[in-house]
Formats: sequence, structure tokens, C-alpha cells
Amino acid sequence: MTSTSQNAEDLEIVSAPGLSEQLGKLLYDFAVHYLWDKRWFIIALAVGAAIATLPLPDGLNREGMIVLAMSVSATIMFITEPIPLPGVALLIILGQIFILGHDSSAVAKTLWNDSVLFIMGSLMLAVAVVKQKLDRRIAWVIVRITGTKTTRVCLGISVVSGLMASFIGEHTVAAMMLPVGMTLIMLTSDDPKKVRGLAAVILLSVAYGASVAAIATPSGGARNAIMIGYWREFFFDPSNPETIKYLMGYVRWIIFAYPLFLIQLPFVTLILFMTFKPEYKDLSRAVVRLRKQVEEQGSMKRADWVAIFLFVMTLLGWIFLSDSVGMGTIALLGATAFLIAGLVHWEDINSGVNWGVVLLYGAAISLGIEMKDSGAALWVAESFLGLLGPFGIENGIGLWAAISVLTTTIANTMSAGASVAVLGPIMLKVAIAAEESPILIGFVTAVSTGFGYLTVFAAPACTIVYASGYLKVTDFLKAGWKMALTSIIIMLLAASFYWPILGL
Repeated sequence: MTSTSQNAEDLEIVSAPGLSEQLGKLLYDFAVHYLWDKRWFIIALAVGAAIATLPLPDGLNREGMIVLAMSVSATIMFITEPIPLPGVALLIILGQIFILGHDSSAVAKTLWNDSVLFIMGSLMLAVAVVKQKLDRRIAWVIVRITGTKTTRVCLGISVVSGLMASFIGEHTVAAMMLPVGMTLIMLTSDDPKKVRGLAAVILLSVAYGASVAAIATPSGGARNAIMIGYWREFFFDPSNPETIKYLMGYVRWIIFAYPLFLIQLPFVTLILFMTFKPEYKDLSRAVVRLRKQVEEQGSMKRADWVAIFLFVMTLLGWIFLSDSVGMGTIALLGATAFLIAGLVHWEDINSGVNWGVVLLYGAAISLGIEMKDSGAALWVAESFLGLLGPFGIENGIGLWAAISVLTTTIANTMSAGASVAVLGPIMLKVAIAAEESPILIGFVTAVSTGFGYLTVFAAPACTIVYASGYLKVTDFLKAGWKMALTSIIIMLLAASFYWPILGL
């Protein structure tokens, strides 16, 4: 066969009918698989476009309508995650430039502030702390204090998890304490089926102990830093001495929020043991094995003591210097000290820090500022109050409860930081419209986002312990609704009786 005839046959193979079938199949696969996989992305864009083109309601201008549409689209994407969340952050930035017509340099300035630097520095510190591998020693210290009874061990785990998480963040503590819990579980039994109840109370003691502590200090969670940034951005005026109260410092936040965390801690153990039945009431067998492992590990190394010293110094810096130089500066200073001391390498930080989270929080805060500047936050706030009016809860404890339930619900479907970033400007405008204290409403909003107990993805601590493989999704629901209800009641009591004593 000649080359000419061979080429002719090849041409016939890809003739029009065959090519049409292949293209048709490709288009079908694209429509069925890709478009279906991205359906929530398409829905989010369609909903945003529909809102942006609606007739303007009274009290809202076109720019505010567009910002509101962007916020709704972003919220849908935060919840459904049709694309990686840092991709949502990039869309928020691009939307401000191309849709709102803002200068890119002006948008960039809203992305970086002390709150974002604090989040970035905290994530870097988290990597440095986890690098030290102190889990077995922590477990041994806990059981030496509590004894071997399961209820006391779980209370000890939740207390230790909470105390650490209140200063270094729940994701860090969950990562540190998960091996502690796993050690006790596996030293009790090698068969996961024989320790289902025990695993639930131990691992959820880690998750819920860390989660309730996230509200206690500004460094406990990104949500707190975001709200502090909003108070400063919305209400502080250097020329007006009366607005100094909106500069929330590290110690002042602790005075408001730390007692709430301490009150919630015993309820963690109580609710978990009401919900689950551990197979072992005593962990003596596990403790004997744990003691042997700690003895084999040897005494504390110099690097361990240096790491503890540097972290304590960072903590003292947050307490005494954050008002003058910023919490973000202290966090970066602490992370840099770990690098200089050689306790962590940049490769560890570069691979261990989720830089997309930093970008996400920066973009979310930037969108929140747009909500405020465009008037969209005020319009939503007034509309929210209008809905509450017929029920007689447009102010006072009824309003606080409504905000808390709304915020808790949203926080269980998207990250706490993103919840505060989106809802913060709206709720602060609600405070003004309802003639309530913006500080009180800000605390109700920020604290309520810490009640993410119901879903695996509501809080980093829940996601981390779920990754152990010992828990089911339903385990979080069984105990989570009781924890959320208890936490809301405690917070409302604080807002009614404790916070007014502090001047709200």
C-alpha cells in the first residue's frame, strides 16, 4: 500500500461522522462531569448576578447592591466550596477591581492590616510549636494530675486543651493533643470497635475543649482578631478621646471573654459523658504503657526548654505590648525568634502554613470593609431589625439571642473567621440602628462563631480529630447541639449580668 493511499485511509478514519461523535462525547462528558462538579460555583455566580440586577430597594445605592451581591456569592462559595477557598478570596479581590472599579493599590491596602499579620504569625507559631513533639509528655503530665479514672482524664484533657488553645489557637492545640488522645486510646485497646465510646469522649474532649477556648483571648482564634480590627476600623477616631474604648487590647478582651470559657469547660465533660458511654471507666492499663514510653524518651532537652521560653515571651508580648505595636507584630516576632533559634526551619513553616488561609481572611476583611463603606451593611442591618420587630425582639436580650442563633448557624456551615468577616459589619450596624453597644454586639457575634460543635468542618479542631478515623459525623451532632445550646445560654447570661459590670 502506498503512502498516499494510507494517508487517505487515515483521513477517512477522522472523517466528519467519527469526529462529530468524539466531539459530542467530549461535550457530554464536560456537561455531565465538569459542570455538575462546579454547579455551586455556577449557582453562586448566577445568584450574585441576579441580585446585582434587581431594582434598588429604598436606602441602598447601586454600589451597595453590587457589594451585597458579591457577599452573597462569596457566602455560597464559602459554604459549598465548589472551588478552593483561596480561589474565592482571589475572586473577591478581582471583583473589587473589575466590577466596582476600585484602584488595585487601594484594594491591596485593605487586604493587609494587623489582624491579618496576626493570623499569619499565629499560623507560623503553630508550626513551630507542633514541631517540638511534646505529646507523650503532655499526656503523662495530665494523668499524673487527674489520676486514671476516665472522667477525670477527659476533664484534664479538655482543661489542658482549652488553656493552651486560649492562647495559641484551637487548630494548633488539636494537632498537638490529637496524638495525646490517640496514645491513650491505642494503649487501652488495639481494636477500634472495642473503644468506640472511649474514643468519642477522649477525642471530643480535645475538640470541644479547644473550641470553647477559642473565644477566650485575641490569639485564641482569627475571629477575635477580625472583630478587633472592625471595632478599630468602624469606630475609633484618634481625634475623639471617647472612642478609645473601641481599641480592644489583649488584656481587656481576656477580662470580657475568659470567664465564659472557664464556665463552659466542665460542661464539655458533663455533656460528653451524658451522650456517650465509654467502655473503660479506668485507664490504668494505658497509663502503665505510657509511663514506660516517657521513660524511654528521656528527660527534657535544651531545645524543649528554649521553645517553651520563646512561647512564654511571645505570650507576654501579646499581653503587655500589643496595644503599642500590634498583636500581629508580636506574632511575627515570636515566629522569627523560633527561626533564629533554629527550632524550626523555613521549609517547615513554608510547607506547614496554609498561606491560602491568610489570603482568605485578608479578602474577607476587605469585603467586610466594602460592606460598611458602600452602605450595604447598614441596609442589611436595618432590614434584619425590621424582621425582628413583629416578634418584639429588635433590642435587648431578644436581639442578642437572635444574633447568636443566626451566627452559630452560619458558623457551623462555614469557618468562624469567614463568618465574622461577613457578618461583623452587618451586626455592628445592627448595634447602631438598635441603639445597642457595638462592643456588646461585636462580642455576641464573635463569641457565637466559637459554637461550631455540630459539624466536622465547623471548627479546625473538629476536622482534625475526625481525621483520626475513630469518630462518625453523627457523633458531632449528638453532642454538638447540647454544647451549642449550653454555650448560647452562658453567653446570654454574661451579656445580661457580667458585661454590664465592665461598662457595657
